[in-house]
Amino acid sequence: MRSRAESSTAPRAESRGPQADASPVLPDFAGRCLTNVLASTAASIGVAGHHDVIGLPPLRRWVVLLVDGLGWHNLGSEPQLAPYLTGLAATDRPATVSAPSTTITSLTSLGTGVAPGQHGMVGYTFRLPGAKGAVLNALTWQLPHSPRTVQPVPTVLQRLQDEVAVTTVSLARFADTGLTEAALRGGHFRGVVDEHDAAERRAAVVAAATAADRTLVYAYERRLDMVGHTDGWCSELWRDQLATVDQEVRALRAALPDDVGLLVTADHGMVDVPRDRMVIVEDHPDLAAGLDCIAGEGRFRQLYADDEPVDAVAARWRDRLGDRAWVRTRDAAIEEGWFGPVDDRVRPRIGDVLVAARDADTAVMTRTLSHELALVGMHGSLTAQEMLVPLLVIPG
Repeated sequence: MRSRAESSTAPRAESRGPQADASPVLPDFAGRCLTNVLASTAASIGVAGHHDVIGLPPLRRWVVLLVDGLGWHNLGSEPQLAPYLTGLAATDRPATVSAPSTTITSLTSLGTGVAPGQHGMVGYTFRLPGAKGAVLNALTWQLPHSPRTVQPVPTVLQRLQDEVAVTTVSLARFADTGLTEAALRGGHFRGVVDEHDAAERRAAVVAAATAADRTLVYAYERRLDMVGHTDGWCSELWRDQLATVDQEVRALRAALPDDVGLLVTADHGMVDVPRDRMVIVEDHPDLAAGLDCIAGEGRFRQLYADDEPVDAVAARWRDRLGDRAWVRTRDAAIEEGWFGPVDDRVRPRIGDVLVAARDADTAVMTRTLSHELALVGMHGSLTAQEMLVPLLVIPG
């Protein structure tokens, strides 16, 4: 059964304990989804060929701020820490991100306006066809493959740049990364040297938003996600950072002219996974059997098995994990709609078997990726806590 974000209720205080969704929350590619944000702003600005499916007011200048890791349920759990954002959310409803619920896939879905099955950035890490064992980490981009070859779909920013003054405001060191080139190429990149300098970033956003008659600014904030990964979203450090984000969004809105729209969204939510709830693949020989490589991340593993019957691999994983995870073959996940329409060039990148954690405190880990074992906050799966994000239009 396909479950989507259709509730009109505001975020509310949630239990921080483990919860299990009955069925996966799938991307609403036709509606309130991250894939439709930039195209909808383009339609609002008045650029032909774009359609607003979100319902934005007509404005000639927009700022889209993406707060990494600001899940709908995470935000709703701490209304007293983020009164500005939760107050706005009280009259709104969440949006979905694309699947898996991870930064690589989400930013590319935002940037291109198409589903992962079309843009091909199908996870935090994934195997490229014709390169057996060559798994691309799209954050570090450690392989020699060109970003424009891996992700050839033109971005919305590229398509707009001849008609609208398009600017990305993000950390300066992200300017020439593989991920930026693949997901968000186009327009002008305005780098911020110190991400803790809120005044510098705010000034850069305001300057770009008011530089022309028609403008679109994409701004990126990552500190909430970083704290969540290292300390957990239930930590005091995360709570402090949420309060900081709330204050900075309020200050940004106050600094922007009334005729500039501000839209705040996110790329995923987050859950905390205790170490004793991690399933270590190497501790279970039946799980490792027949696999050529393991990609993805703890909450959404992609398993590649070139010489093993896929159904047999999936059956072993289902037997071992039971109700703790949704286990699908590639074909089943595609048929269910996890990735949207899937192009032939993208299909082999998706794991032969996909393991998406269903319990909020489960993760599948491997010692071959030992750095991941230190993570506390995680994401990637198809639970509501990871898939649902705010999509807040903040009036002037």
